[in-house]
Amino acid sequence: MTMLPFEPPLTPDGDEARRLAESELADPVYAAAQPTPLDRIAQAAGDLLDSLFGAAAPPGLGPALLVAAAVVVVGLVVVAFVVWGRPRSIRRESTPLGLLFDDDDGRDAAALRRDAAAAAARREHGSASILRFRAIARGLQERGVVDLPPGATVHAFARGAAAAFPAHGERLDAAADEFDAVRYLGSPGSAEGYERIAALDDDIAAARPARAEGTGAR
Repeated sequence: MTMLPFEPPLTPDGDEARRLAESELADPVYAAAQPTPLDRIAQAAGDLLDSLFGAAAPPGLGPALLVAAAVVVVGLVVVAFVVWGRPRSIRRESTPLGLLFDDDDGRDAAALRRDAAAAAARREHGSASILRFRAIARGLQERGVVDLPPGATVHAFARGAAAAFPAHGERLDAAADEFDAVRYLGSPGSAEGYERIAALDDDIAAARPARAEGTGAR
């Protein structure tokens, strides 16, 4: 039987175990999992109400005192809600504004639409088309209909949006072609192309998605 040049320890000693535990607990995921101040207040409020109105309620407390205590608890929860927002368990994490089709752009959909209209007024139809297509993407991101992960292309976005708005699938694909032609192929764009994208943006903004939110654009 071939012998190993050394035998690895089957269990770490005390110092090694401590080092491994500290390294693991340093992972940011553990910090993210800690309850927020509102989580703690909500839990404490629930415990207090349970002790007041549940089986563990002290027999000597009168109804007026119980109601007053409940009002105080509700007031604390409302204040905490205002200061810290909703508890983590029901807070929906949204994709932060920023990267959009490989460009750093923190404008919201409304700002992109205004800038697109201004570019069109200057007869800069290529820039106007790009900005208005970005407004479509940003608007659906803000609505939670389509995710825009880093590296998402305009055609990947168009496919994701078409899944949520199948009636506009062909127009989304054509708008993505227009975006690529202007952004990457040097096309100057046209007033007609901009108007088509602007009309598509208006129609999608007024429509309801045909499937569950959160469609990915990958």
